[in-house]
Amino acid sequence: MDVSERERLEQQIRERFDAGDLHGAATLGIRGYGPEIFGVLVSLQRDESLAHEAFSAFAERLWRGLPAFEWQCSFRTWAYTIARNASRNLADATRVRKRVTPLPSDSELEAVAAEVRSTTQSFLKSRVKDGLAKLREALPSDDQLLLVLRFDKEMSWNEIARVMSTAEAALDAATEKREAARLRQRGQTLKRELLAKAKAAGLVGDGSNR
Repeated sequence: MDVSERERLEQQIRERFDAGDLHGAATLGIRGYGPEIFGVLVSLQRDESLAHEAFSAFAERLWRGLPAFEWQCSFRTWAYTIARNASRNLADATRVRKRVTPLPSDSELEAVAAEVRSTTQSFLKSRVKDGLAKLREALPSDDQLLLVLRFDKEMSWNEIARVMSTAEAALDAATEKREAARLRQRGQTLKRELLAKAKAAGLVGDGSNR
């Protein structure tokens, strides 16, 4: 999805939201951003069944939290924040099993979530992973997510600071700026470390003439 497509999707979600159609807004959000979010969850969990659980938890939390969403960031950034926290919380099995507010009983949103998981899973299975991707996947989940958000999803450092926050509410300006600077520095360190590992593995040249 390119920038213009994201902008159009954001506008459509906002229009549904402003009209009071939270069900429609959630459906558009899950269907539009679900594939990329599910792909990230698969990478973070390194286990398809756990990724399915994390995505289900993400969809539920998005549905429950949508009425309180204040649009202090893009819907996409907010959705990634929820997904990241759902992934982290998966380690607590009792919390994952506790389904306080299920998706609507008409099951439409649940069907959309299942559709996203199914189609994205087929795509991921057909993808050939190169050596650089494998190096990145060996990183701790937070470091891996940071690189994915910055270089794959092209988020700004301020957006990444919001996503990486454990709180799903907006950060205050000072905290966001401080976290963005810290994450930018961490991202630069990770790039250097990955480049060194890639050179050691013979995946890229070292720039010298032989």
